[in-house]
Amino acid sequence: MDSETIKNDEISLKELLEKAKEWYGYLLSKWKVILLTSIIGASLGIVYSVIEKPIYTAKLSFALEDEKSGVGLGSALGLASSLGLDIGGSAGGIFTGANLKELFKSRSMVEKTLLTTVNVEGKDISLAEMFIQNNKWRKKWDNEPKLKNIQFLPNQDRKGFTRVHDSILGSIYEKLSAGGLNVDQKDKKISIITMEVSSTNELFSKYFCENLAREVGEFYIDTKSKKARLNMDILERQTDSIRGELNGAITGVAVANDNTFNLNPALNVRRAPSSRRQVDVQANIAILTELVKQTELAKVTLRRETPLIQVIDQPILPLGKEHFGKLKGIILGGILFGFLTILYLIFKRIFKML
Repeated sequence: MDSETIKNDEISLKELLEKAKEWYGYLLSKWKVILLTSIIGASLGIVYSVIEKPIYTAKLSFALEDEKSGVGLGSALGLASSLGLDIGGSAGGIFTGANLKELFKSRSMVEKTLLTTVNVEGKDISLAEMFIQNNKWRKKWDNEPKLKNIQFLPNQDRKGFTRVHDSILGSIYEKLSAGGLNVDQKDKKISIITMEVSSTNELFSKYFCENLAREVGEFYIDTKSKKARLNMDILERQTDSIRGELNGAITGVAVANDNTFNLNPALNVRRAPSSRRQVDVQANIAILTELVKQTELAKVTLRRETPLIQVIDQPILPLGKEHFGKLKGIILGGILFGFLTILYLIFKRIFKML
């Protein structure tokens, strides 16, 4: 049985080699067809490399420094808390790590950036309109009345937008999110964010990258310091109010003293208004003194809660570009069409043999 099995295996291997030679000979006989289709594929690859626009990528990186409270400031804040005072607190980890990256990709931030105005060749234009013109959408809208007259003018009020405006902005957002916008934090231990914006328009990539970073930075700072800023504003208003009351009380004391000048010592009841005004002055001084302390603490807290955003690298023209080269088009086009032709010939012969 063993010798018979070995013999059958040898026959099978011999048949396999013969089949391989037969197929090789068949494909070799079709070399003209394969060569012709490869040449056609290479030609189409060249045409594609000429037609295809290069992709320009703008890169921007920045560091976030969120100052933490020190020992002295912590004790001051602890004292304020013990007195029942709330002079602001940190926004916590709302915009850290993955949350911060998602903020860059959020529709709200992207749309605000698209509506910002930039100057291109001496002409003001919104980034949304710049994107539409660059992608030649208006040619597609010529036969659509609802879209034909839609404009995104510089400094246009967002409140006047229609559902069509919102739909177009949504389409731009989806296209950018699909691959035109990338935000990454290479190391979670290092607060350095890298943002990349890719498009077929070099200026759009640069302007959108810079303006998105600015919009997100302003929103981030406002949100992180919002509570501390509100408390400081309240304390400043209270301080101004008490200062006004104190000035009024001091004036009242002066008026009351004038009314009792050279007053008969036996008529002490006439001195009561002056005494009441003196009490008001002392009470307002005590309150004002405490409020001034609280206001100064609130200012320190606001400075502490306001993060520092430091740009490290920003996009500089000319931007790096990725282009489908002619050599690459020739090689990929020729190989792809040649391979597809070989598959077609193989399947065609198999079907004839069935």
